Order: sequence, then C-alpha cells, then structure tokens
Amino acid sequence: MRARTADLMQAAYGRYALGAFNVCNLEQVHGLFRGATQAKAPILVQFSRVIRHYAHPRMLEQMLRAAEAVYPEVTFAVHLDHGDAASCADAIQSGDYGSVMIDASHLPFEANIAATRQVVAQAHARGIAVEAELGLLQGIEDGMTPHAQEAILTDPAQAEEFVRRTGCDSLAVAIGTSHGAYKFAGNQRLHFERLAEIQRRLPGFPLVLHGGSAVPAEEVARINAAGGALDLSASGVADAELAQAVRFGVVKVNIGTDGRLIWTRVHREFFRQQPKEFDFMPPGRVYMEAYAAFVAAKCAKLGWPPAGDTGPRERLGG
Repeated sequence: MRARTADLMQAAYGRYALGAFNVCNLEQVHGLFRGATQAKAPILVQFSRVIRHYAHPRMLEQMLRAAEAVYPEVTFAVHLDHGDAASCADAIQSGDYGSVMIDASHLPFEANIAATRQVVAQAHARGIAVEAELGLLQGIEDGMTPHAQEAILTDPAQAEEFVRRTGCDSLAVAIGTSHGAYKFAGNQRLHFERLAEIQRRLPGFPLVLHGGSAVPAEEVARINAAGGALDLSASGVADAELAQAVRFGVVKVNIGTDGRLIWTRVHREFFRQQPKEFDFMPPGRVYMEAYAAFVAAKCAKLGWPPAGDTGPRERLGG
C-alpha cells in the first residue's frame, strides 16, 4: 500500500524512525519488500538522482509498481534522495513520489533558501512533501558531493529560520554522520546536544539523519577475506545512537551503504567458493534473502514496532 510520506513521518514522530532504503535493482527491491513484510514495518523507498540517471526513472518506477502488486501488505512511500531542481521537478510531475529532497546544502544560506522555496512551491501544489538539507555531511554518496569532504554541522538557529522561511516539511541535519563507509574517525560520534537544540527550536518538526548505515565490522572483514580491500577502520552509526536520535525528533534514517556492503560480501563469497559459476541468479537469490533479513532487523533497531502499535495500515486508515 502506497502512503503519503508526510503521514508516515507524522505517525513515527517520537516513537520510531522510518528506514529510508536506497535501492537500485530488482534484487534490492525484492529484498527490501520481503524484509518489510517480515517486520510488518512501514518503509521509505529511496532513489537518488544519480541512481535515476543510471537505471532510468521510468524503469525504477515500474519496478515499484510491480512491487506494490506483489507485496500489497507493505506500507511504503517513495522518496527522491539528493535531488537537484531538474530531478525534483521530474519526480513531482511523475506522480510516483510522496516526497522529494532538494539538496542545496552546498550553496550559501540565502541561496539554499531560495532553491528550497522554489521546489516547495512546485511540490506542495501537487500534495508532495519536501525534504531539505542544512549543513554539509562528510563523505561522498553516489558521486554527488565531492565538495563535502569536511563536515559543516547544522546551526540550530539557522535551522529554525530555514524551516520558517522555506516551508519545507522535513530537514536533514548534519550532526556528525557522513555518507559512505568511512563515517567516523577516532572517538567522534553524533552531536546529540546539537540535535537536542534543533528539536527545542523546532518542536514536533520531522528531522532526517543521512548516513545512517552501521557499516558492520563483520561485513567489512568478510569482504576483505573474499578478496576485498576495504579499510578496516570503516565504521558507522551504532544502534544505540539511532534509538537516541529518535527521541530528539529524527523520523527518517537514510540507509544505503549497508545494502551495498551486503551485496559485495554475498557476491565475493559466492564466486570465491564457486569460481566456475557465471550465472547471476544463484548469488542474486542469496542477496535477496540476506538483504531482507537486514531490512527486517534494521526496522527493529529503529524502534519498530513501538509499544501498543496496531500496524501502519490501521494507523493510516488503510
């Protein structure tokens, strides 16, 4: 069942966070929806601007329409991740998205406001929610932000002004996470005091955490044991930190890297163990089940189901 992003966020606030999973291909879509079915959890399906260019927007949207028919019990919304003005306009016009993200965080404050307001006007006219970003996250995601090698944390006072002036529906905040596998150096962790101040200034307003993958050490070690060469210092966001972020108004956690690590581990191990094999379907089946198990477990770590919950369909009137 397709739902409105804004409704899913409103239902989640202060109780759990929605897993927002970046996917691209058939195996990931099957795994994501199977995992959501196992967990009976609402999810956000994310396509980034770069993934839309890689796979073609219509191909992705047709896959989701098929998934909606194959997995009718899953409550989900579709989100454009890290869009620019052109991709936001295309997603809005398609009618397939419940929300779009305009990422103008690399621009000066006033230019970010202007770019965000333009997308908000287009999206709200079609009943579509808008996520914006203030501050810069470290790292690179989908080759989109080579400028963001140094994090610039979100200023709480600016966040309050930004939301008031743009009319955006949710805000991605920079509080210490980063895109990609290498999220933290040394003992650096999330800046919860900054997140708490943002929530104090924006009570009840949905906040978004980008770079929410855990980057499990076991996955990295298994990839390297099967021929990979990932840096063993790679680390991500701990489960306890995600639970704490929910208490400070985070309703959406973006998860992309972990799905890619699982894909890499499954395929490296499969072809190492069966070097004469060349069929893509056997490792594809393994990946679908592994990713489904990951999605179900991640939804639980994000607080689903909250105590006394009756399920997304009943809560949303479905």
